Amino acid sequence: MARYVFVTWDGGGNRMPTIAIARALQQRGHDVRVLGHDSQAAAYREAGLPFTPYASAPDFVLQTGPRGLLRLVFDHGIADDTVSFLVDHPADVVVVDCLLIGVLDTLDRMGRRYAVLEHTLHGFLASGMRALGAVAWVQGMRVGAARSHAMPIVVASVPDLVVPFAPQPALSARPGAVVYAGPMTAAVAATPSEPTVVVSLSTFRFPDLVPTWQRVLDATETLDVRVVATLGPAVSADELRVPRAVEVRGWMPHHELFPSASVVVGHGGHGTTLAALAHGVPVLALPLDGTSDQPRVGRAVARAGVGLTMSRRSDPARIRAAIVALLADQVVHQRAQRLGEAVRAFDGPARAAAVLEMSAAA
Repeated sequence: MARYVFVTWDGGGNRMPTIAIARALQQRGHDVRVLGHDSQAAAYREAGLPFTPYASAPDFVLQTGPRGLLRLVFDHGIADDTVSFLVDHPADVVVVDCLLIGVLDTLDRMGRRYAVLEHTLHGFLASGMRALGAVAWVQGMRVGAARSHAMPIVVASVPDLVVPFAPQPALSARPGAVVYAGPMTAAVAATPSEPTVVVSLSTFRFPDLVPTWQRVLDATETLDVRVVATLGPAVSADELRVPRAVEVRGWMPHHELFPSASVVVGHGGHGTTLAALAHGVPVLALPLDGTSDQPRVGRAVARAGVGLTMSRRSDPARIRAAIVALLADQVVHQRAQRLGEAVRAFDGPARAAAVLEMSAAA
């Protein structure tokens, strides 16, 4: 039995990969603990994972924009809390969220064994980390060294959104190895019984979330198809004018909803987008945050020919036209189905757990 500590933060899209991998390790008989923000406690404990909140970051709320993100990634308090936690709960491997640069740098300087968990496109993070290098230096931290020493970098994604994928090397826990584990949610090929549009925007309340929801709902009002809207925790139906025919849900797991979808309208979040594509469903991406991975995910979808992307400020008529085009385009559906088959071939949680076991044994 090996001992693992996952160090995470309340970012929404990183929750599912962390829980899926931690539970896979737990089911293999390993001791697994999670350290994160107190706002995450209920979700992790409900998943059966021992959870401890940071002492230095009570009532955490991520502030949007570059400044808010920089405060998170270079947070010395989170690094200090991690070191203190490891004194009482020694670990064979510490699995650190990719954005917690302060934690990665601290563990690297201490010579502790750690892995990095990425929860979006690897290329976006690799380029972003290079850009953060100068800022990290001013903070007295390093970005490149910590990532190159990670054993390994586990990517909860696929190499690209274009098939066939490049041949994947054998699993390796050597320092700096990049291992594509694949999606972390179960998926099957979508077989909708009727044309169905699923709208699933962010669980985080970005500044333009409510107006974007209203524009999308207005766009669906005259569509002669089934429309399901999952509002999530960030917005209430009372804040919106919801067309009578739209089925409103608070939240539903992707694996329960996407098998009946013909098109998914989202915000370009990596988790939602990859889950839709894993089911072989085309995507319309309306990025909510230009500083995040959402625009790049949207462009990747369009470049692969498995969906479209457009401004969140597009008027309802343009959004409606894009949805109608995706519903009718059989070539896009065929591409999405082929991509879905390739994505489903990854057994994400098991693949990630296997390489982390190799790391513990190294």
